[in-house]
Amino acid sequence: MISRLRGTLIHRDLDRVEIATPGGVVYEVEIPLTILERLPTPPADDVEIRTLQVVREDSVTLYGFVEEHERELFRRLLGASGVGPKVALAMLSAFSAHRLAQALAEKDVSALTQVSGVGRKTAERLALELADKVQDLAVAAGRTGGPAGAAGAQEAVAALVALGFTFTDADQAVRRALEDGQPESPEDLIRRALAGRS
Repeated sequence: MISRLRGTLIHRDLDRVEIATPGGVVYEVEIPLTILERLPTPPADDVEIRTLQVVREDSVTLYGFVEEHERELFRRLLGASGVGPKVALAMLSAFSAHRLAQALAEKDVSALTQVSGVGRKTAERLALELADKVQDLAVAAGRTGGPAGAAGAQEAVAALVALGFTFTDADQAVRRALEDGQPESPEDLIRRALAGRS
């Protein structure tokens, strides 16, 4: 089981990164938007991410996170019926782990339906199934606060949705904008995302 990777970040894409270890092995890791935006622009030395390895009949995939509570929430999401890595990644791209844990703990169905691929029935089922299982993460995250960068990306996505973008299009536009490096503010990120769409 691969639980952490440390090495040089050599590539960053919309939903994945590549990290070269000192031994010369390059790992491809899938990541949510809230993690992507907090990683440096490649090439970047001495980058460490926590990983969760998911083994299926036809694939072995690594998913990456910065903080332990993010990885743990992803693990618990995968434990819910009907939730695969794709939906779990979408949820952690739409919200920081802090906000997502709160939404689940509070059974905030309207917030959960903002996630691409999550309808009202699915949101209600997830809230019912996971509310008690993520209480500790919601409380712990509330004490430490969510990462400022993640909040900025969520604000940018929300602003684009308010301008008429679908959530998926807004999410992709913000991901592309983040490839140009860390923005100075959520407003800067929104400008970049809009410029990239023109």
